Amino acid sequence: MEQLEKLVLSIYDVKDQLKRHVYSRSQAAFEQGDRDRDEIRTPGQLAERTELMRRKLIETVGGLPSSDHPLQPRVTGTLQCEGYSIKNVIFESRPATPVTCNLYMPDGITGPSAAVLFMCGHADYAKQYERYQSVCQRLVAEGLIVLAMDPVGQGERYSYFEPDTGEVVIRQGTREHDYAGSQCLPLGDSLARYFIHDGIRAVDYLCSLPEVDPQRIGVTGNSGGGLQTSLMMLCEPRIAAAAPGTFIMNRESYMYAGQAQDAEQIWRGMTKWGFDHEDLVLAMAPRPVLVLAATSDFFPIEGTRRTVARTKRFWDMFGITDMPALAEDRSVHQYSARLADAAAVFFAKHLLGRQAELSLPEGVIAPHQPELLNCTSAGQVRAEYKQARAVYDENIDRLNDIENRLAAIPDEQRQREAVLWLRDRVSKPRAPFDLNSRFLTLKEQKGLQVESYLWWSQEGVFNHGLAFRETAREGQTLPVTIALWEHGTNRLQEKEEWIRETCAAGRIVLVLDVTGDGACTPHPINPVPIWDWYGTIHKLTTDLIWLDDSLAAIRSFDVIRAVDMIGQIPNSTAEDVRLYTRGRFNLYAEIAAALDDRFRSVEAVGGIESVAAWVRSRYYEDQDVVSTILPGMLSYFDLPDLRRWRGKR
Repeated sequence: MEQLEKLVLSIYDVKDQLKRHVYSRSQAAFEQGDRDRDEIRTPGQLAERTELMRRKLIETVGGLPSSDHPLQPRVTGTLQCEGYSIKNVIFESRPATPVTCNLYMPDGITGPSAAVLFMCGHADYAKQYERYQSVCQRLVAEGLIVLAMDPVGQGERYSYFEPDTGEVVIRQGTREHDYAGSQCLPLGDSLARYFIHDGIRAVDYLCSLPEVDPQRIGVTGNSGGGLQTSLMMLCEPRIAAAAPGTFIMNRESYMYAGQAQDAEQIWRGMTKWGFDHEDLVLAMAPRPVLVLAATSDFFPIEGTRRTVARTKRFWDMFGITDMPALAEDRSVHQYSARLADAAAVFFAKHLLGRQAELSLPEGVIAPHQPELLNCTSAGQVRAEYKQARAVYDENIDRLNDIENRLAAIPDEQRQREAVLWLRDRVSKPRAPFDLNSRFLTLKEQKGLQVESYLWWSQEGVFNHGLAFRETAREGQTLPVTIALWEHGTNRLQEKEEWIRETCAAGRIVLVLDVTGDGACTPHPINPVPIWDWYGTIHKLTTDLIWLDDSLAAIRSFDVIRAVDMIGQIPNSTAEDVRLYTRGRFNLYAEIAAALDDRFRSVEAVGGIESVAAWVRSRYYEDQDVVSTILPGMLSYFDLPDLRRWRGKR
């Protein structure tokens, strides 16, 4: 068995096929998106495109929460500086959801003036990060009001800070974003839902200030703050000028860069709809935009330049020839001093109507001690506000609403709707394709005959399996048990006893390698271990989610195709097909059995009992979790529903 685990399939490069499959589908969608944007000829068509992308994005993140909740702003401290003050402000974006901010106010404001919402990137200290303080100081020195806001999971808003122990159980920033964001997906939501809404409420807060002119509000930020800036460009029409930093590129260039992104940057189905970063930029036309870029960024500068160049014609429609503008710095991924100067010049011109003075050289900027900018006395919202809510709590409320809605639907109707939805997710994206199986007889394993099989599950994607049967039963026609577990044929030794027992009971065991697993595990795309957070499987799975697909859907389809494959195994019968699973791959087995009544039974050892229960788990094991998520499934069913319906059948 040890040697079988090391089997290398040399007849076809199965280790590159998942990437090719994902990239070719994505490439086709990118090209269609370009063609669709190229068809825009008038301001009216431009407005239609913007509205379509805005509507699709808001739909795919799960809709936006209500903005009816009073902001209840409060100032918890003021820091007087030379030429300006900083107020430490907390407002509530949603009930019991405190948002911590620093409000930079220039001295001498006598009437409504221009303001800039500063969106923080993935720095742990967020608004208190020295680089971000530097940018805010440069902007306020030009006479701009600046509101710097902590995003979810950063600054004073760590969701997994435990006040009783002072421990941060799940690391802040990108790690927290993926941890909470993964639990949004089965609900049909995205973490971006809360980033967008917090930004909208921050604009509400600025509009409530007598010092702010609601017609002159700009937005900027870099990295994750550039993402948030871009979301505001598309979703918040009150933005008068925008300077997204070190984020704008195009999806194609970043796909080939081989890097992953965290949960708020994954927008289900938007690639399928032809979306690209051009849509974020063109949504602002004819309002002014300055794209800030670092030439040695991990966001490819070629994609940035292409997007800026291709969107200029949309401003031409309004007689504006210098937009969108592009400021580049010979720098790595950061909001550099040169980019901060460019932003100050841009906002001074377009929001204040004057030339920037740039009176604050980089060398005289003095960041304040982080604790001086705390809005809470303890430095964390969860330490001071015991009832403070996080995305985890929002998810539970969303799940409760879904369950209440489903409870009002007759069970037979629910089953029909769930199966229809599953077919649309699992089977519809995959065109019929001949199996064209290949086989190889391998060395006998102590009384067990072994054959290796390779077959097309869908066009361009092979699956693999090892078929075991007792040598003593050679020539007999035997039923088949399909065996499904993580790492498939790479994990045979620990399952050998079960394999032999099942074969001794007069069955063939087909140990299945689904797409991207076992002998079909892909070549690494980046230096991160393949199954780790941000590794190859994570990256390719999130690319599939952009396509409105998922690895869970593909692998569930693989299990169904394995039944088709049984007919290719000599002296086998598909009359009594059984599924045996261990661990989390039971999700694929349950889904396959819900769609195909050729499965006589499903025996699951361990694995996922309920996806809803997982969503309700504050803490969970997150290794390779994204590959076992079927986005949106809880809006139709949970695994106990599939088991109950299968029992009726």
